[in-house]
Amino acid sequence: MRWLTLYARSRQIPASLAAVVISAVAVWALARDGGGGPGDPRLPVLVLATGAMAVSIGLSGQDLALDRTAAIRWVPRRAAHVLLCGAVVGTVLLTVQAMGEDMATTAFVVRDSAGLMGLVALGAVLSGGQYAWTLPFAWLSFSFFAPPPTSAPTQVASWMLLPPGTAAGTWTALVLAVAGTAAYAVAGPRR
Repeated sequence: MRWLTLYARSRQIPASLAAVVISAVAVWALARDGGGGPGDPRLPVLVLATGAMAVSIGLSGQDLALDRTAAIRWVPRRAAHVLLCGAVVGTVLLTVQAMGEDMATTAFVVRDSAGLMGLVALGAVLSGGQYAWTLPFAWLSFSFFAPPPTSAPTQVASWMLLPPGTAAGTWTALVLAVAGTAAYAVAGPRR
């Protein structure tokens, strides 16, 4: 159990969890004011993206030499870290919305949480843990200002905002989740 506590502290999990909860509560308060309207996916996507970006800092360790001395193989640990972070980010949103304002369906939250964590993991592989947040931030920014999703490329570009059950949104999130988690588990963060 001690190794788990040390691992959580080295990956800045307590601070990341606090940021995830604070952002979810802040957006929940905005939703209570009627800021987005019912069925508007922008607020829940903002919560999920903010949560994924907050936990991204934990995708790289403090010391490369210390990480290499671990007795447990890194591939399963890295994969579990990404999957657990995605589950926590999604659960926080579902818990906050259970307190009153219904912002998104469970299918929407699961799909977007998985896809965003895949993007964060890809960001860690490409640019390191400290800049892993840039990839989901850029994609989220683009999807907010992208043209209406009428063709397949625009649906892929705005997958985060599509209703659950949309094939392009589901497949894009699935590919991002699998590719990002696999790349991060095998290669680890960029040094």
